[in-house]
Amino acid sequence: MANKMATSEQEEHYPSGWHRTFYTMWLGSFITGAGYSMTMPFISLFINELGNFSRFQLNIYSGLAFAATFISQAIVSPLWGNLADRKGRKLMCMRAAGVMAITIFCVGLAQNVWMIIGLRFLQGAFSGYINNATALMAGETPRSHSGWVMSAMATAGVAGNLVGPLLGGILSGAFGYRIPFFITGGLMFLNFVGTSFLAKEHFKPIKKEKMKPLRQIFQELDNPGVIIAMFFTTMVVISSSMSITPIISLYVKSLMHNQGNVALVAGIVAATPGLGTLIAASKVGHTMDRIGPKVVLRTGLMVAFVLFIPMTFTHSAWSLAFWRFLLGLANAALNPAIQTVLTLDVPAEAFGRIFSVNQSFQAVGAVMGSLIGSVISGLFSYPMVFAVTGLTLLINMVVILLVLRPRRQRG
Repeated sequence: MANKMATSEQEEHYPSGWHRTFYTMWLGSFITGAGYSMTMPFISLFINELGNFSRFQLNIYSGLAFAATFISQAIVSPLWGNLADRKGRKLMCMRAAGVMAITIFCVGLAQNVWMIIGLRFLQGAFSGYINNATALMAGETPRSHSGWVMSAMATAGVAGNLVGPLLGGILSGAFGYRIPFFITGGLMFLNFVGTSFLAKEHFKPIKKEKMKPLRQIFQELDNPGVIIAMFFTTMVVISSSMSITPIISLYVKSLMHNQGNVALVAGIVAATPGLGTLIAASKVGHTMDRIGPKVVLRTGLMVAFVLFIPMTFTHSAWSLAFWRFLLGLANAALNPAIQTVLTLDVPAEAFGRIFSVNQSFQAVGAVMGSLIGSVISGLFSYPMVFAVTGLTLLINMVVILLVLRPRRQRG
């Protein structure tokens, strides 16, 4: 009874309209995830149509187009985070959606590869919709629902990433590679309009001179090492995902001995983790609200590490799909748990900067993961990528256990 009263008193500080903002931010994040994944798989094929490139040139240009967004994102995100804490996260979502609408649409008009790379770099510099939408909801959501909302926000991008490639494949097959960019640009414009008029943020602007430096905020935290560990974990989790992505289709092709519908099976294998995450996210979110995000995070890392062991030794594409589906169930606990820890352990006035720094680590992890997957598979073998990725998750789990131990002992 006392707990219910405390929860009720806590939720009185939050306006009843936070649900509409949540649905708007979720849909906006879904559109952003779908738009990104709708266009990315076809970048290399689109580039190939713009000139007579050798295989080496095509790989280099495709890699540059892929990495450009993450490189600029890693550099600029902390600057946007600082502005978000002074001006509000809704404004940052509008900025990201508006600029992405323009840049993605213009990619569809590109006449050479350098236009694509330049626009992708610009897109990364102004990106951050999902990150800022998550930070906005962290400030608008009652603490008793933080785990559930953070899990739901994580599923938005995942669901978009599942739908995007299918929709992009249908559109590009029927109308050409430029059409998905035009449609994505239009969807991001609708996202901009929806965010502008439907989302509400109860934010009090902070003058620059009154805003605490991030270093001071870290000094005032009970355990700043936890926040640093969350940044590191974000990088490792994203890296573990991206290390597999570039080689999935090639690995499936080798497992099937180039027999059968390789593209279809590779698509299924690539999609299974997202499906697992969608299925588990709601349950994980409610569990997180009950037992705490740090317990969920430790468990998720341990399960993910264990699942990479059979993936390293599998000899069947369908068994690989099965183990990756289970990995998706474990992944449902990782990013939402990280974001919930950041939400609960960091003062609201620093949400924008903290979540933007976290986004920089996401971008670094994406670049690192792609490089790890490409280099290791080239020098050794495809299974070795799974082995190395599992090892990084094991190291990460040990780090988390060491960092969280002092905190648990105090409580």
